[in-house]
Amino acid sequence: MDDASNQRHSKALEAELIIDPIKKAEAEALNGLRQYDFGREVVQQAIERKAFKLRPSLLLALQREALRGISAYAGNFRPAGVAIQGSKHEPVGAHLVPELVEDLCDYVNDNWETASPIHLAAYVMWRLNWIHPFSDGNGRTSRTLSYVVMCCRLDAVLPGHPTIPEQIVSNRDPYFAALDAADAACKEGRLDVSKMEELLSGMLAVQLKGVYDAASSTSSIDAST
Repeated sequence: MDDASNQRHSKALEAELIIDPIKKAEAEALNGLRQYDFGREVVQQAIERKAFKLRPSLLLALQREALRGISAYAGNFRPAGVAIQGSKHEPVGAHLVPELVEDLCDYVNDNWETASPIHLAAYVMWRLNWIHPFSDGNGRTSRTLSYVVMCCRLDAVLPGHPTIPEQIVSNRDPYFAALDAADAACKEGRLDVSKMEELLSGMLAVQLKGVYDAASSTSSIDAST
């Protein structure tokens, strides 16, 4: 489990549905698997239909899977303001969330054919965190959605382990640094997710190397045959 100093948490006024920390951790772990499986289903359907459009409903559905039984706001945009503990970024007011999420979707859809899969994934990762549309589960949802967008743009369910979302969770500091760099550029009126692109590129290489390592391993081969 990550050290508390290596995490950022959304802080919103919300009644806890699960008080016991162990039971909550168990529910979060189970929901994490459900969210990932749901994301894979979205990719498979996009491949079969040979079409993908990012819509707010997908963001809401992914967050619902992550917070099912944990938050009363699962599957809904936050109704009020939220603070991010451990970050200098101040998310926008709740009244701006729906429009900004629409803008996020429009950016991805408008640039689908011309932007690289890495850029689109990096943009989604940063912008969703920047908007912070949910009371909880923003990081989990942004990481899964970013991965879904990358896979759909590549028209493939990417093989290999550890996956990009798994790598981020295992070491969040580079991820936070990439978010901070994009936030700083945004304050200057620029869109620059190059740090996030660099991070995701390296993690994609690690994930795909996992396939090569598994394919080239001789540990499972009986030497006597």
